[in-house]
Amino acid sequence: MRSPAAQRLGIVPSVFAVQHLPHATFPEDDEWIALVRAPEGLTVVRETWPAGGGERWIGLYGGGAGHASRDPGALTAVVDPLAEAAIPVFVVSTYHADLVLVPELRAREAVAVLEEAGHQVDTRHLQPVGD
Repeated sequence: MRSPAAQRLGIVPSVFAVQHLPHATFPEDDEWIALVRAPEGLTVVRETWPAGGGERWIGLYGGGAGHASRDPGALTAVVDPLAEAAIPVFVVSTYHADLVLVPELRAREAVAVLEEAGHQVDTRHLQPVGD
């Protein structure tokens, strides 16, 4: 089986929180980035403030117009090396690209793992932890 081509990924300038709202069908505000409704409740991905409490995630974004139909292995090529390094991920996919979230405390490690796997990662928005 052919391995997917290396990808260009960028780091989204925002920092994210992933929340589980077990009894909600829609969030109370419109400050969300992505919503997933499932039998066990609502999962909300939203931007968080730099000093926000709870687990914080950085986003790696890659792909292009209609990428999912062109290269079905694109997401696997990013997630597999992270899984092998035991780095947790939370993925939100759109028609155009995948947003792969990794814990902020492991962001630099995730970048190193992805670059070692052959991906190019634009780190201009990677902030030191705690900034």
